[in-house]
Amino acid sequence: MYCIQCGVRLADSEKQCPLCGTAVFHPQLSRPEGERLYPAESRPAPQVSPWGVLTVLSVLFTLPLIITLLCDFQLHGQITWFGYVAGGVTVAYVSFVLPFWFRRPNPVIFIPAAAAAAALYVLFICLDTGGSWYLSFALPVIGGWTLLVTAAAALLRYVRGGELYIFGGACIAAGGMMLLMEFLIDISFDGRRGFVWSLYPLTVLAVLGCLLLLIAICPPLRESLRRKLFL
Repeated sequence: MYCIQCGVRLADSEKQCPLCGTAVFHPQLSRPEGERLYPAESRPAPQVSPWGVLTVLSVLFTLPLIITLLCDFQLHGQITWFGYVAGGVTVAYVSFVLPFWFRRPNPVIFIPAAAAAAALYVLFICLDTGGSWYLSFALPVIGGWTLLVTAAAALLRYVRGGELYIFGGACIAAGGMMLLMEFLIDISFDGRRGFVWSLYPLTVLAVLGCLLLLIAICPPLRESLRRKLFL
């Protein structure tokens, strides 16, 4: 006997599928009492303290800072390139570790926080290298992507049932960001040359976004894809 939902082989004595939980019912088959193919209960997995994991991760992020600081000072007698390492490690920590110190991290808060850390890091690089491209290129690009990702995260968090609309609109907006990035690169570094490479990702993202919107507004198509892809 097999499960009608997931197809796993079942013993005649099984009352429900041990994998998907689907009830076993066969009106023409009497259910004998026999040995189960799978254990009725499984042992609970040992619990790992999230605070311990976060502490270990924090130590792992701190070690490169200490090592590179000592190496930089030992080699040059002063701090030279340590700021680049410190900035990169800080951005990574704020982006991937800091949110999990909170019980319910809100992406609407931590995405802008990570973007702010990245913006400060890029500002340090610009000032340290004597560049003049921060206000004309880096800040608008970081700000645009931050607004786009934060808006998508907020909609996904607070709007139920509109995931396809959100992802479709986000793809189209991301394509527009490619045009903005090429425009800012041209005016900041190369001079005005027109749109060249940004048209390719714009086309791909626009087509993908339109397909997602088409699926969202067409329930029969959405249901057909859901059944074919087992979603």
